[in-house]
Amino acid sequence: MIRFSNLLCAACIVLAMNSSAANVAPSHAEINVVAADLAVRQPAADWLSYNGDYSGRRYSALAQITAANVNQLRANWVFHSRNSDRLEVTPVVVDGLMLVTSANDTFALDAQSGRPVWHQSRPLTEGLIDDASRHLSRGVGVWHNRLYRETDNAHLLCLDLRSGSLIWDVAYADWNSNYGATSAPLVVKDKIIVGTSGGDDGVRGFVAAYDAETGKLAWRFWTIPAPGEFGSESWPGDLYQHGGGTTWMPGTYDPELNTLFWGTSNPSPDFEGSVRPGDDLYTDCLLALDADSGKLKWYFQFTPHDLYDYDATETPVLLDTTFKGQSRKLLVEANRNGFVYTLDRSTGEYLSAVRFVEKLNWATGIDAKGRPIRTDVKPTPEGAKVCPGYMGATNWYSPSYNESTGLLYFMALEQCQTYFSASVPQQFEPGKEFYSTGVQRSPGEKFEKLLLAYNVGTGSIAWRYPQTGPGHSSGGTMTTAGGIVFFGDDAQSFEAVDARAGKPLWHFNTGQDVSASPMTYAVDGKQYVAIAAGSDIFVFALP
Repeated sequence: MIRFSNLLCAACIVLAMNSSAANVAPSHAEINVVAADLAVRQPAADWLSYNGDYSGRRYSALAQITAANVNQLRANWVFHSRNSDRLEVTPVVVDGLMLVTSANDTFALDAQSGRPVWHQSRPLTEGLIDDASRHLSRGVGVWHNRLYRETDNAHLLCLDLRSGSLIWDVAYADWNSNYGATSAPLVVKDKIIVGTSGGDDGVRGFVAAYDAETGKLAWRFWTIPAPGEFGSESWPGDLYQHGGGTTWMPGTYDPELNTLFWGTSNPSPDFEGSVRPGDDLYTDCLLALDADSGKLKWYFQFTPHDLYDYDATETPVLLDTTFKGQSRKLLVEANRNGFVYTLDRSTGEYLSAVRFVEKLNWATGIDAKGRPIRTDVKPTPEGAKVCPGYMGATNWYSPSYNESTGLLYFMALEQCQTYFSASVPQQFEPGKEFYSTGVQRSPGEKFEKLLLAYNVGTGSIAWRYPQTGPGHSSGGTMTTAGGIVFFGDDAQSFEAVDARAGKPLWHFNTGQDVSASPMTYAVDGKQYVAIAAGSDIFVFALP
């Protein structure tokens, strides 16, 4: 079935909804993604993981599309999915084969034309709650000639990358206990690293690694300590079984340190802290884990005793650069709580934190040890105005970092909301959310999205690019050697700005909300740029 548009080349617009796998094209038969491919620091023709490489920088070495010619960019083809109106996937491209997910379905497309190569279909899971019930999927991981993906009910699937045939299926969490999954897995050496959603629903979070060949569990790190373990004092009785701290976004990885960097979500119950005293480890944390064993090397907690749903699942970006006159291995994260942090990723040492939004009233700053200096603002039964609001000062949508400019690019949201706590703390019940009440839009409050450029070296905002829109978009960023930042803006457009100055260069109105992050790749020497919007994957190239 072909979907036509008067804006685009009809012959290039493809809809693939057949449930059976097609024969693999000869050009894709010899695909073999090895560890050295995954460890490339500056992706170019291929984009082999959710963030493009292990560093989370979303920086591409491709430079065919530049600030001088990006205004000539045209839609080349569009792929439409019928089983989701909110794609959050970042496509993966290997040897000219594009791999995308939509709900529980997986598609392989010819990356030049959008022609379907194969399609693997799996029904939506009934009975899920909260985020899992939205059946979101952010993409795949690849290893040798295999593809890995998470399903809405927290299964890890291994497919033949060339044909879509199922090799194995492992249930890595019990969704009947409120678990789900929305992330893309991360492939590290011979292991597939996964996490879960459900941090607002009373689950116990974890990061787990599975053998890429067999699907056998290699290790699991529980983010909520059991009784007697370090940090367990925050979780009286059996609350540790329901403490949240889920791991619903892919982390990053340093091969030299053999360390995974993975973020955790908010504690449960979400807005009620009296039943979970103390810091509530390891929620709202960055975890540094040994990639072979899963053992904790160090942790950093951004928002101890979180009462505001300030998940720390934002991408931890790995940089090797000079910081305050010293060459260091850095980790930089723009956090949902309104501060952008710089840490030494070898040791976890806190180096700096800079406020990046104007609307922030839960803290007055960050102390010398990296802990927030709290105000008395917190949810109440009557309602209290909290800034940033529930959607955070930033969120899961991807940042990016350009080495030539030294700037970190990320989307920010200026927003406050009214938070409520329950007069009587909510008790956990299977199959129900565990928020202990919630939030409302504050009367007269306006939301504003901005694209920010943060200078890591100076610890200052280099420029701001305000958005026009309702403040509800979740489009992320990507930057290239061509001197461009690509991102999904707040007005349903895919946009490009100059990486140094933030000057607008080009935009394309998708006609749909953008809830995904862009990527770029090349086939036969031609550069393409892609992003998901609404129910479609849009792919662009120069004439």
